[in-house]
Amino acid sequence: MRFEQCLESSIYEPWRSQYIDYSKLKKLLREDESRSGLESAGSSGLKKDWTEEDEGAFVDELVNVQLEKVNAFHNGTYKSLRDRTSDCESELQRIAGKEKIGDHEKSKSEATIEDSDDRILRDMLERLDGITSEINELEKYSRINFTGFLKAAKKHDRRRGSHYRVRPLLQVRLAALPFNSEDYSPLLYQLSAMYSFVRQRMQHEQEQTSPDPESKEKVATYKSHKFWVHPENLLEVKTYILRRLPVLVYNPQTTKAVDGGQHDPRITSLYLDNPDFFLYANKVGKTAGASSMRLRWFGHLDAKAEIYLEQKITEESGDSEEIRFPIKTKYIQDFITGQYKMGKSLDKVKERQGDQSDAFVRLQSNIESVQSFIKDKGLQPMLRANYTRTAFQIPGNDTVRISLDTDVAFIREDSLDQERPCRDPHDWHRTDIDAKEMEFPFLGIRHGEISRFPYALLEIKVREDAKRKTNEWVGDLMDSHLMKEAPRFSKFVHGVAQLFEDYVNSFPFWLSELETDIRRDPETAFQEEQEKKAKHAEDEQAVGSFIGSRNGRSFTAAVGSPVAKSMGARIQETTRGSTDKADERSDADEDKDAFHSTPAGKARGLQSFFPSFSRSKYGRSHQRDTVRLPPGVQEPGRLSKASGPVQVEPKVWLANQRTFVKWQHISVLLATLSLSLYNAAGEHNNVARGLAIAYTLIAATVGVRLLSQILKKTANARRVGAGGYISPGAV
Repeated sequence: MRFEQCLESSIYEPWRSQYIDYSKLKKLLREDESRSGLESAGSSGLKKDWTEEDEGAFVDELVNVQLEKVNAFHNGTYKSLRDRTSDCESELQRIAGKEKIGDHEKSKSEATIEDSDDRILRDMLERLDGITSEINELEKYSRINFTGFLKAAKKHDRRRGSHYRVRPLLQVRLAALPFNSEDYSPLLYQLSAMYSFVRQRMQHEQEQTSPDPESKEKVATYKSHKFWVHPENLLEVKTYILRRLPVLVYNPQTTKAVDGGQHDPRITSLYLDNPDFFLYANKVGKTAGASSMRLRWFGHLDAKAEIYLEQKITEESGDSEEIRFPIKTKYIQDFITGQYKMGKSLDKVKERQGDQSDAFVRLQSNIESVQSFIKDKGLQPMLRANYTRTAFQIPGNDTVRISLDTDVAFIREDSLDQERPCRDPHDWHRTDIDAKEMEFPFLGIRHGEISRFPYALLEIKVREDAKRKTNEWVGDLMDSHLMKEAPRFSKFVHGVAQLFEDYVNSFPFWLSELETDIRRDPETAFQEEQEKKAKHAEDEQAVGSFIGSRNGRSFTAAVGSPVAKSMGARIQETTRGSTDKADERSDADEDKDAFHSTPAGKARGLQSFFPSFSRSKYGRSHQRDTVRLPPGVQEPGRLSKASGPVQVEPKVWLANQRTFVKWQHISVLLATLSLSLYNAAGEHNNVARGLAIAYTLIAATVGVRLLSQILKKTANARRVGAGGYISPGAV
């Protein structure tokens, strides 16, 4: 899509006149004339030269007119949004002040006042929605205009930049203007607090947020969903969530509400593993009882952050168990080596609650199991994951918990290379990062020791007993085009796979998706989700008919979706067919009515065991031996996925070449060994010569086998586009 079309589709109509005038800049650049002039310069010679006056007019329009217009409008709009937010905050403070009046000051018109406040709260909710929507539009406005200025400068430098280059000047001006680097987080935090205040005082939200006394007695179980969020969709996702959940910001100094200026905390997780990456292999292989071990703290280490040692064990059923206890910085290295047994922490718990208390027994058991696990597996710090976390949750209500991790970076923390260790082997962490208080993007780290994740990570945890209304808005968010689902994503697994590629032999499935654009068109995403839901409902009906059950959930397609249109077309076609053939089916209908008189939910005879006797759509489709195609339609001779030009991903070629080179190296080593052995053997040493000949034959066999495998896999990749990896077992 050309940028002009992208700009036109991104324009917010009330602000149309305030966007960059890209067409005017192209006209001043005389782009059409430059194109036609290159084609007809040899014949007509009418091409006009690009003069200093033309250059001055273009630069003045780009930098002094368009850039100043966009920056002034952005600053004015942002100031207006802040003022509107402050006005809303003042009105809410006035309402909150009324609630502090004593009972003796309440008049007979108390009900009237409450109704008035309820109307004010509803009006306030609409105003907050308007401010939130405009913040989202303002972020899109700044992004598309920033792209437009860079596009115009690039077009100028490519077509008219033989003597003058505008991009350096434009970058200096853009760096001095805040419209493309404005931080909307403080304003969002204010809005989040006001949303929470309004929800708590509206009757339907009070019913939703009131704690259930029975739920406290039950053990809460959660279902976790993980997603990737593109940076362009980040603010829109935040605004969608904060309309329903307030922002919770970690503050180590106080437990009171945090003001809008408080920044999200930086979280550091230091993962442990052994040089063979035993924990990583179990995690990727989904082995029952797979564990992960990490040290975790908030903020900078020099700020005396509280560190927790955590072990997470995943059972075969999918449930996980977590062991967690605090540990001081000065004892970590001794604890890993087994020299420190956490005696002081145990003594404190023993003094407070006694040596027979559950807390003391549990802590002692956890410490012993974790330390023995570290010693038995030979664990040491290997990987550091650093990220900024924004948490969303209603205080006192854990029905829905959402965490959003941004600026995610993975850093090597190992000492595997003895010549150039990333970490001092006698220390538990990298002092070059913690002593200098490095922050994202960690420019002081060497190139091969850091990997920056290109997207944000969103995790949604929904309690299984959540209400239907909660599931609706959470489901709408998960089904939207703003996110890409990433099930079973793990920071530990991803960081090891990216930074220790030469040390591991298995990789997670999501690595190939990093090279693709996860952004989706809203209409396309909506259609795909509707089709997915319809197929899921149809499968449930098919399974229900197979086992003789009629309790499958029904699915109603949304208006305008392709599923609804196709269902409507099928209904019309069925209606027309039934009208035309009514006379022909009169006798058959009597027999069918007798057959269909069986009560719903009870299958008769073989219907409860064989799908061929099912009356569902799935069963009827399998009863047909042949499919009658419409006139003029022919059955394709090949699958649609095999048609068109073949596109092979680079990872297929690279995987084949990497395996080929490794095994070729073995073949060369065997051939060298056989040659050396043959030359070193004497004339009468038949044993050595026989071994040399045997090694030569083995090396030749491996080489021929390798060549046949690489040719076979290359041919398969070119033929079907999928290809295959050379399996070491095949060699």
